[in-house]
Amino acid sequence: MDTGGTDRSGDDRNGGGGIRTALTGLTTRGRSFLAAGVAAAVCAYVLGQSDLLRVGLLLVVLPLVCATVLYRTRYRVAGSRRLSPARVPAGSEARVHLRVDNVSRLPTGLLMLQDRVPYVLGPRPRFVLDRVEPGGVREVSYRVRSDLRGRYPLGPLQLRLTDPFGLCELTRSFSTFDTLTVIPRVEALPPVRLSGEAQGYGEGRQRSLALAGDDDVIPRGYRHGDDLRRVHWRSTARYGELMVRREEQPQRARCTVLLDTRGLAFEGAGPDSAFEWAVSGAASVLVHMLERGFSVRLLTDTGNSVPGEGADGFAGASQGTADAAGLMMDTLAVIDHSDGTGLSRAYDVLRGGNEGLLVAFFGDLDEEQATVAAKMRHRSGGALAFVLDGEGWAREPAAVPGALGRSEDRLRMLREAGWTAVRVPHGVGLEELWRLADHERTGLASASGGEGTR
Repeated sequence: MDTGGTDRSGDDRNGGGGIRTALTGLTTRGRSFLAAGVAAAVCAYVLGQSDLLRVGLLLVVLPLVCATVLYRTRYRVAGSRRLSPARVPAGSEARVHLRVDNVSRLPTGLLMLQDRVPYVLGPRPRFVLDRVEPGGVREVSYRVRSDLRGRYPLGPLQLRLTDPFGLCELTRSFSTFDTLTVIPRVEALPPVRLSGEAQGYGEGRQRSLALAGDDDVIPRGYRHGDDLRRVHWRSTARYGELMVRREEQPQRARCTVLLDTRGLAFEGAGPDSAFEWAVSGAASVLVHMLERGFSVRLLTDTGNSVPGEGADGFAGASQGTADAAGLMMDTLAVIDHSDGTGLSRAYDVLRGGNEGLLVAFFGDLDEEQATVAAKMRHRSGGALAFVLDGEGWAREPAAVPGALGRSEDRLRMLREAGWTAVRVPHGVGLEELWRLADHERTGLASASGGEGTR
């Protein structure tokens, strides 16, 4: 990610506006010289001292000359910025590389380079660059870090020009800027068998042809160059023309990650809040399932789905895993609480069925929303829910009368509907709960004679 711009000083030299701009660049030292010169000139006039008048005129003229020369200096400087990386997890550092090229035929004077960054990324970086020869290059770098996910603009880059006496400083800004994307923290998850079935987790109703290794038996017309060994004789006899079996289709097992973003379902704010845990958990599951070869999509309680294009709205085999993961990570980087009060819109999206594995991160559920969530189980091949009790997360459950009992009632409703439901206490990592869900699912399958819930 490189951006550059060319800064030309002296483009606004005409009229009183240019003079005012030059005078506003006077430093404290320059203003002191100017004031001392005026005072000396007044005293020289009152006392009739010509020598003192010469000193006063020198003190007045020197900062004015420096401001004029500095303002009319025609530096042609190009600046560029490179982020490494441009997408970084929360709590991790990114390095910003700045490059300044002197593209003019004149050497520059002393330059102060500074970049504008949001306060959450740290203090504003400043660098002092010595004289840059014609065609010369200077490179500097600094680090940024944020514990809060989001998209943060960097720039524009600014150059502060100063004269050798330090009497005047002028600022020139480039027009370009870059964006640093801070995505949620991603936790590595073990490849457990969540469905509790021997053929592997996540298949459910939608069996992956690519994973199973079976050919698509739907025939098509013969094309020049097709292998005659793929002729489907039964279809040939039926249609009266040569038909061949289609090539193996790269259809993959599906997984939908549902994230509850209702503002009323979560309490607290900040990096350690329940909502941030849910966002980080959703990101971890998305990356894990993509690495396992699943077609994945992100769904929220508002009914919005990412990716939103394509027949099914899934990140299918035609899309690169890195591109699909980047798209969903960028969405999670800026996702916020919704104004919705229910999960009905998400349920409407899931009505079509054939969703494969459904992994949900729920906030606080009342009885009505727990009922809606329970119905979602019948639209998927397998369902796993992580329930974050808002009151129990923000405070100790013992301090909230009846909070633990209500949470257990909601979990029981989900389990009776076929969900593998896990309560998320404060301070427990997703990896531990991921294994716990596998153990509960395996125990349920063993209790029912090894048959997976459908």
